[in-house]
Amino acid sequence: MLGLRRSIATASSQGASVLKRAGKVVCIGRNYADHVAELQNAKPKQPFFFLKPPSSILLPGEGPCLRPKGVVMHYEVELALVMGKTVRDLRADDKEGALDAISAYAVAIDMTARNTQDEAKRKGLPWDIAKGFDTFLPMSNVIPKGAIADPHDAELFLEINGQARQRGSTGLMIYRIPRIVSDISKVMTLHPGDIVLTGTPAGVGPALPGDVMRAGVMVAGREVEEGRMEVRVEESPSSYVFSET
Repeated sequence: MLGLRRSIATASSQGASVLKRAGKVVCIGRNYADHVAELQNAKPKQPFFFLKPPSSILLPGEGPCLRPKGVVMHYEVELALVMGKTVRDLRADDKEGALDAISAYAVAIDMTARNTQDEAKRKGLPWDIAKGFDTFLPMSNVIPKGAIADPHDAELFLEINGQARQRGSTGLMIYRIPRIVSDISKVMTLHPGDIVLTGTPAGVGPALPGDVMRAGVMVAGREVEEGRMEVRVEESPSSYVFSET
């Protein structure tokens, strides 16, 4: 574990490959009010979260994001936390402890099979499939912690084919990072290398084969170089085809 902590601490010099060593990826849902409204969801009374498999991670240069056959695939840009310490049962008011446990950041696009998810919600079924396809988590290079002095004062953005689709301040999170980390850690221990996605602002929509997604994060009006990412979308060659459950 000590070796993993050291590798995360020097991740900016090693590249993004350290992200593939995540034991789990924990995602906070409905954490921006405008996104809750656009999907006509109920605002959560407390943070709720779900998991994406580490096998869904797509690192820079690894190829396209693949849309499975029959799937309506949506993009959701998010700020990712890369954990550097073990966190268990953290107090919600321990802001210093929560932020100190983060070793680095990244920009992530939480891809969602929206029609698959909608069907699962209607039928009261789990929606792991909607989040878990291979390549459904494109990520940027690791962003050194010092490049984002305040993770609640940065601006996420996503473009499709050069057209702005998402842009929102992390200051608009309904539940801020200490509360997020606290609530997760009361249920499941966070280990060094684990990744936490903090939610997406409004503007989510479909990504189609042939599209190019570009995403990043701005701090004090300037784009963070390590967070810059560009991913092409292609049709998946997998034999999977969406059908009603």
